[in-house]
Amino acid sequence: MKAPLRVWAGVALVVVSLLLLPFALAYAGTAWVRIANFAILYVLLALGLNIVVGFAGLLDLGYIAFYAVGAYVYALLASAHFNLHLPFWITLPIGAAVAALFGIVLGAPTLKLRGDYLAIVTLGFGEIVRIFLVNLSRPVNITNGPQGIAGIDPFSIGSMDFSKSENLLGVDVSGPIKYYYLLLAVTVAVIVVNIRLQNSRIGRAWEAIREDEVAARSMGINTRNLKLLAFAMGASFGGLAGGMFSAIQGFISPESFILVESIMVVSMVVLGGMGNIWGVVLGALLLSFVPELLRWTVGPVQEALFGRQLVEPEVIRMLIFGFALVLIMLFRPAGLLPSEVRRRELTGQST
Repeated sequence: MKAPLRVWAGVALVVVSLLLLPFALAYAGTAWVRIANFAILYVLLALGLNIVVGFAGLLDLGYIAFYAVGAYVYALLASAHFNLHLPFWITLPIGAAVAALFGIVLGAPTLKLRGDYLAIVTLGFGEIVRIFLVNLSRPVNITNGPQGIAGIDPFSIGSMDFSKSENLLGVDVSGPIKYYYLLLAVTVAVIVVNIRLQNSRIGRAWEAIREDEVAARSMGINTRNLKLLAFAMGASFGGLAGGMFSAIQGFISPESFILVESIMVVSMVVLGGMGNIWGVVLGALLLSFVPELLRWTVGPVQEALFGRQLVEPEVIRMLIFGFALVLIMLFRPAGLLPSEVRRRELTGQST
């Protein structure tokens, strides 16, 4: 079999597997389809953060703020909170645009910061957004404070409601399965955009800034505009994911956008391999699914071995999770699927 034929056969196998996956997961329970949906949301977040961290080399520890902005914009425009019920094809682009604007607001005052200083500022920005969401209920109730916003409209196309089960072409399709296919289509589009960006003149300029900003500036690259573009592009993907999260959940509150979530997304990018799109996808899927697998297995294993639970499953889950990350960083510091440039930087190997 010729190499191109093998490649296309592999692509076809992956496509068929992805299309059949939600029905296979549904046999284990609807909860696993929902877990798959949230894993895809994390893939979107990781791809957005990879533009900032992996392509442009700007460490952002407050990325979850853009996720929150997108989620709240959708919730405010598609719920009874302001009695607005705009369709999702209007609210999602608005949420992405507002998140991109927030990305520019974050990027503008941090253009001269690097490394740890940039990380601290972005961390503070993320906490500022969360605190604003908690307190913007007085004197005008904008975000409903810590109580959050409920009754958010699900996606709907014509008479098809994504939150309800329907019989399509003789097949019973649940709401989570419909969301799965929509999320999958959006993720494929975002991956294509990322690939096009990485191989474009803008992507090469981001790589030059990441490797040596002074040299990039001396070669005529407008580092200011390109850094702002990186923040805006990354934030727009975060806002898009936030809007979809809001519609899927039907309820959001500031507790969904805490610092730990930002750290988790950064871990996905670092684990998979900064700058490598497929590595980032792998890191997001691993850190989404593996903790859930541990959540469901740690308890039964203790019951089988000791007859009772000696330690809370959540504690053991996070212990194993943290230990695995330490091992990965010790033995694969460039990530599981590092980009060639990143691999050479850390190992000194040549292609």
